[in-house]
Amino acid sequence: MLPFSLGWNSLLSLCFSVLGASSSVINMTVALAYGTFTGLQDDNAGIVYFRGIAFAEPPVNDLRWRAPVFSPSNHLGNVNATDFGDICIKMATSTIPSGTSEDCLFINVNVPIGTDSTDKLPVLIYFHGGRFKSGNAIWYPPNALFQSSTEPFIYASSQYRLGQFGFLGGSQLMANGDLNTGLLDQWAALQWLQKYISNFGGNPEHMTIWGESAGTGSTMFQMIANGGDTEGLFVAAMGDSPSMSFTPAYDSEYVEGIFTDFVANIGCGEDEDPMVCLHEADVNDLAAVGNKVLATKLVTVDSFAPILGGSFISQRAVDAFQNGTFAQVPLFFGSNTNEGAGLSAVITAPWANTTSSNATQDTVYYFCKGQYDTLTNESFVKALELYPLADYGNSYDLQR
Repeated sequence: MLPFSLGWNSLLSLCFSVLGASSSVINMTVALAYGTFTGLQDDNAGIVYFRGIAFAEPPVNDLRWRAPVFSPSNHLGNVNATDFGDICIKMATSTIPSGTSEDCLFINVNVPIGTDSTDKLPVLIYFHGGRFKSGNAIWYPPNALFQSSTEPFIYASSQYRLGQFGFLGGSQLMANGDLNTGLLDQWAALQWLQKYISNFGGNPEHMTIWGESAGTGSTMFQMIANGGDTEGLFVAAMGDSPSMSFTPAYDSEYVEGIFTDFVANIGCGEDEDPMVCLHEADVNDLAAVGNKVLATKLVTVDSFAPILGGSFISQRAVDAFQNGTFAQVPLFFGSNTNEGAGLSAVITAPWANTTSSNATQDTVYYFCKGQYDTLTNESFVKALELYPLADYGNSYDLQR
């Protein structure tokens, strides 16, 4: 049973409504240990928005590829929390646009008007999708969810490091950093909520994690993190279209190859300790290198995505769910129709987007090979027996 009641339309169709704050607004203030945050009350929507609250130290320089430092160590004073913080740098970008930054670990908290600090409302936290290399928490306001819910609740959404900033792997990073920092950012956001959500009227013992696509993949990784020990950070999970990526080992040939390409392109390949060089590198160069690495992985959707290694993600999800080492909490999962239908359309290769007789099979094979580097032709043929391509239309129609 879900820990709170939401309308079915909200749950199944991701009915987010892009509604800006109206002109009828009042500032609201919440005091935390490291600062006082003033939010924005929207009487028309019935919501008080607290936006762009830093939940960890900026993950820059020596804190790159390190677990987030929760929470900020310096007192921030009086903070205007009426505007969103910068979003995290996506993988494929030649320049860093305005409103995007390496300093991006912000959380947004949305509270029903009239909520008292003693109300202990259930909390829903949303992890955005984007294949672990793009997306942000700004695009998903809770207005429609609040309108369709039969009971009040608090909604939060958080940023996490993406692409090369959140999911770089390799044995040298393992020795001199932390793997899966994007997932660790999400965990830190949950820790922040557990510590501070009561100040907003929320119940830290009644939190549900939710996401879509890579966001649902995130919820599943959080369920298997630390061997399934949630540390009481959430009591339920739900999501749409789970995106469980390849999850190669941190020291696999595939991941080591990406690390080698990355440090070579940034100019750190000849350094005795390339991690020191990466910590000192210009953020604009680090951002631009993502495109160069992507250019060598034309059919790979998740060049940078969660990887296996360390104590946080110590086994693949399929193994964890099979052997029972996952968080024993209520689950509510579904899938969006044609969730991945457009992905193969971005493959720039001669066997994609064609009407030839074997177009579908070739496209599927090379697409799968790009995601699962160790896929053999024998395994692919077996998969075709289990899932005949004739059941799914043809490649050209799906890609038009």
